[in-house]
Amino acid sequence: MFILASQSPRRQKLMKENITDDFLVVVSDVDEKVDASLSPLEAVQIIAKRKGDKIKKMYPHDTIISADTIVVIDNQIIGKPKDENDARRILHLLSGRKHEVITAYCIYSEDKFIEHYVCSYVYFHNLTDQLIDEYIASGSPMDKAGAYGMQDNKDFEIVKKYEGSAKNIIGFPSEEILLDLKREKLI
Repeated sequence: MFILASQSPRRQKLMKENITDDFLVVVSDVDEKVDASLSPLEAVQIIAKRKGDKIKKMYPHDTIISADTIVVIDNQIIGKPKDENDARRILHLLSGRKHEVITAYCIYSEDKFIEHYVCSYVYFHNLTDQLIDEYIASGSPMDKAGAYGMQDNKDFEIVKKYEGSAKNIIGFPSEEILLDLKREKLI
């Protein structure tokens, strides 16, 4: 059986649409704090592995997929906003600039462990205060790293362009995950 170690509705949707609709969701509540001296890449890899390790102990015979996504600008990790004021601060920081989105993921099976990451680059439009306020009022930024979701772009023109995987920017690089599953004959 496949187990997705994530409560993210976006990851669940991409898993169902691109990998399999036969999976169980098991939320992995782990400490997401890491040593501040780590690079953003090291930090996101550690968190993705923590999530998967916890679920693997509970389901040792199943195939587990865990992931974590971060937004990085000026070598600083931008997590989920704490509140609306924090969301406003983050969106102002990203406005008119390029940033990196990194998703680290782990795949566990009975006898295999796969660990990879995917990087994409996102360029923001110059955001007006009105657009930021309307976007925050929608509630959408509050549960997302970087305080935005690329999938929201149809309603709020935030993203000017991107380089790399759109699904990675959403938080689940399902194309790469599927390739790994096929390469290792897990699907």
